[in-house]
Amino acid sequence: MGGIGKTTLARVAYTQMSSHFEGKSFIADIREVSDKCGLVSLQKQLLSQIFHGECFNFFDVHEGSAIISHRLSHKKVLVVLDNVDNIQHLKCLVGRHDWFGLGSRIVVTTRDEHLLRSWPVDDVYEPTTLNPKDALQLFSLKAFHSDTVLKDDFVELSIHVVNYAGGLPLALEVLGSFLCGRDAAQWRSTIERLKRDSNKEILDKLRISFDGLEEREKNIFLDIACFFNGEKKDFVIKVLDDCDFFPDIGIDVLIKKSLVKVDKHNKDLKMHDLLQEMGRTIVKEKCVDEPGKRCRLWEEKDVHHVLTKNTATEMIEGIIIDNKRESSKMLNLSVDTFLKMKKLRLLKVLCLSNCDDLKYLSNELRLLDWTGYPLRYLPSSFQPDNLVALLLPHSHVQQLWKGNRPLLNLKIMNLKGSQKLIKTPDFTTASNLEVLILEGCTKLVDVHPSIGVLKSLILLNLRDCKSLRSLPTKIGMESLEILILSGCSSLVRFPEIDGNMERLKTLDLSCCYRVENLSKNLQQAKFLEKLDLSETAITEPPSFICQFKNLKVLSLNGRKGPSYKLLSNLPSLFKVIQGRRTNPMARMLPLLSGLSSLTELKLRDCNLCEGDIPRDISGLSCLEKLDLSGNNFISIPASLTRLSKLGYLELSNCNMCTLGEADTHSDISGLSSLWHLDLSGNNFISIPASLTRLSKLANLILSNCNMCTLGEADTHSDISGLSSLRHLDLSGNNFISIPASLTRLSKLHVLYLSNCNMCTLGEADTHCDLSGLSSLIRLHLSGCKMLKSLPELPTSIPVLCIDGCSSLEVVASPSKVCNLVGCGDIRAINCFKLAEKINALTLLKEHIKALPNSRKWHENGIFDIMMPGSEIPEWFSQQKSDSSIKIPLPINLRKDGEWIGVACCCIFVNNDASRNNESISCDGSIFRGRNCRPICWRNRWVGRQFDKPIMKDHLFLRYFPRDQLYPFSLDKYGDCETNNLWATDCLDRICDELKLCFNTEFGPNYHCVKVKKCGVRIVYEKDLEEIKELQCHTTQSSPNFEHIHQHSAHNHGSVGSTSHMKRKRNIYEETKEEEPQPKRMQNFFNFVKGQSRNKH
Repeated sequence: MGGIGKTTLARVAYTQMSSHFEGKSFIADIREVSDKCGLVSLQKQLLSQIFHGECFNFFDVHEGSAIISHRLSHKKVLVVLDNVDNIQHLKCLVGRHDWFGLGSRIVVTTRDEHLLRSWPVDDVYEPTTLNPKDALQLFSLKAFHSDTVLKDDFVELSIHVVNYAGGLPLALEVLGSFLCGRDAAQWRSTIERLKRDSNKEILDKLRISFDGLEEREKNIFLDIACFFNGEKKDFVIKVLDDCDFFPDIGIDVLIKKSLVKVDKHNKDLKMHDLLQEMGRTIVKEKCVDEPGKRCRLWEEKDVHHVLTKNTATEMIEGIIIDNKRESSKMLNLSVDTFLKMKKLRLLKVLCLSNCDDLKYLSNELRLLDWTGYPLRYLPSSFQPDNLVALLLPHSHVQQLWKGNRPLLNLKIMNLKGSQKLIKTPDFTTASNLEVLILEGCTKLVDVHPSIGVLKSLILLNLRDCKSLRSLPTKIGMESLEILILSGCSSLVRFPEIDGNMERLKTLDLSCCYRVENLSKNLQQAKFLEKLDLSETAITEPPSFICQFKNLKVLSLNGRKGPSYKLLSNLPSLFKVIQGRRTNPMARMLPLLSGLSSLTELKLRDCNLCEGDIPRDISGLSCLEKLDLSGNNFISIPASLTRLSKLGYLELSNCNMCTLGEADTHSDISGLSSLWHLDLSGNNFISIPASLTRLSKLANLILSNCNMCTLGEADTHSDISGLSSLRHLDLSGNNFISIPASLTRLSKLHVLYLSNCNMCTLGEADTHCDLSGLSSLIRLHLSGCKMLKSLPELPTSIPVLCIDGCSSLEVVASPSKVCNLVGCGDIRAINCFKLAEKINALTLLKEHIKALPNSRKWHENGIFDIMMPGSEIPEWFSQQKSDSSIKIPLPINLRKDGEWIGVACCCIFVNNDASRNNESISCDGSIFRGRNCRPICWRNRWVGRQFDKPIMKDHLFLRYFPRDQLYPFSLDKYGDCETNNLWATDCLDRICDELKLCFNTEFGPNYHCVKVKKCGVRIVYEKDLEEIKELQCHTTQSSPNFEHIHQHSAHNHGSVGSTSHMKRKRNIYEETKEEEPQPKRMQNFFNFVKGQSRNKH
């Protein structure tokens, strides 16, 4: 790609290293010189630069090559050949290695990687775009003649320009030089123009690579730029293959010329923003004034113009209709919308619901991608002779068409979620169909019999076709690799296999409740890797399963377990899942020891006892995950303790009373690799002593075990010995107070104590002071109905859940105040006594005061509280009896240093108290008032979920600081510490209005939760005093919180980094493809010196 810095890197290396060589030559822009003056002139230039003062008179390339090889074969030289585009340049100038003396270095820059790969080079170095910090530094050098932005007024503007450049050095230099010496108004005008028309000098430089392409490669490039940037490479090849573009080789050419990249998995196509813009500009240049005369349409305003003004022509080959955008919502497609688009190859429509019965679609279509297609049929005149991909997910189609259609080129058909589909097409002519997805077509009763003879089909997905009763009597899909029938609950019979289906790798019949057996011919699938027969009517695994030598995952649930022969002949098996009260599973277990590759074994609810676990189970030397939940063990089977690699163990609901002790063979401490242990639902009186010696244990679940104690420090069962513990769940036990040993778990991150019988969490003057849990970030106490007070909590904790703590009244003494202001999220659903004692505004004030001194903040300064309340506090100056509110923003709000953030709240109620698992969230958007369109949208702020029924009205309050709306200081940006949410779109905009919407979500019954009213206020520093005054006149004020700030002042640090949505590419995010500039230089110097042999 042009402008990436190839020549600059080569020039710097040449300047700094040339003194170490006997001779040197730098030949610039070889492509242009060769075209004008020929190859002989290049040979003379090379020799003249190395042998100063000598005159070389020859007129033949071969003679020149001979002179070069003769004169330089014993001379250590540094030669740089810049911008080579033809293999002849290398042949006549640098020939072979032996042309040059020992220690010589030949550096070649080119835009075509294939040219280097086809010549015997030693190594290839590929420069990358600059990271954000270095990009800003380079831009500043050109714009301000300094490596930093000198004027505050230009900070936001500079960030916007750097973001536009996308780390491309050429763009940074051109724009920096152009803006140098201009005032802020001219900067803003330039940036506004860049959004519409890119800089010509930049695009002209980039276009050199495009102009060197063949016509077919140009078309592929333009299709990717307009339609397929970010799409799967294989998918694009399939779609374009029938366009006479030869995309296999064409895309490879684009990749070699750095015009397109693929990800590390060689799957997704990626194009730099400026290259994409260059390609789109080329398309627009074909007809500037009338978009209907262009070959490709993707831009909303152009598409809207063409469709509403009926200016389409035969020139249009591809179009994207994006109805998700604001201005397209009223767009309606008429019956003859596509009538003039006779050459239309590519059609993508996103969520268009307004559409008359279409009369016409082009028969030239290769791609028809229409999510939510609103009609019952495709146009009757449509002949899909050339169609490659038919993608109509979540459509309203009942039947694609009546009768047969030619489908010879069709490779992909996706009708996922088309719940009105009742009939599939005749697939007789679809001999090249590779992917067929009918998942979630709930009204589909049967499929056309021709589906069974699709010889090219690789994937057939019929998941959750709940009405599907039958498949063709026989199937012979010899290319099929994946067959998914899970959730086909009405399917009665698995079809007979007619012919060879040996390529089948995955067969999923889970939840096919009525299927009783498998076809015997299935044994031909000798490469089968995954077989899922769970939740079927198959009572005994078929004997031929033992012939699947490559089987890796086996899921069963029959009343009879697998036979001896079955398991002993599956050497590749690494995952076995068995469940549903399978009595004979005990007979299967001795056979497992021979499965040396088994890494996961799941035997839930199989009525197993200790004696059923064989002694030689330790032969499962690779076993890492074991689930024995729901069985009948009095204690842990001794043989399990010898599984040296076991890291994940589930033993929930097994009626165990002990795990075995150190003086027995069943000591669980022998599982030295164990990091996850689930013992919930057992009957331990206290924590088993052997458990405390698991030094690597990170997750421990002991919920609902009837425990009264965890053991103390003077016993062998002191839980503080679990030095690696991060997650501990003790919910549903019988603790009266917090066990003292718990407080010494210094690395604990998450603690669940929900639904326990505690009256207190302990006091600071006892050994059970929770403030010692310095790493704790989540504390869950929901459902502790006896809990009356909270002690001082760790300063690190950002999430506190106390839903349903109906007796909680905070603390008895201000000196033991809880550090609630350190929490970014306080959930206090149905805590009615607590609501009588504390006030949400007081907590908000203390939270804001503590922000500058706090280090770890949930959502980077965002503060949430959810608690009982029926009125919006008067302090919220803007209120509305609705779920959304819009307020005007003051002029020059960004330059006003007095305001600190935005506070908003709502009152909501659950209309159906029996419903839970609901959630409420807050969306925000900034508007330009004059056109009532959102300039920028923020991704939905994290919703707050409540899993308890809400009994009365509740208040949800949210505060977010100003840096969630506008850019931060240059210092933070320069250190790459912070991302900003709306900086990309708002740097040079006039933001007139702020809109906040409270939404309910999660779960099918979200309508049960109703937002009654809401309020919002822009918060200034002086407002904190007003909050204090308000609290002096309210009965809800509590003296317990007057000392909160005093406690929180012990916190240290600054607000953490934010993470936000980006429009295209966020300049603050450093990717692995970007190198810091010093590292970039050093890597290249090492490359030239030959110190790195790695490919770059």
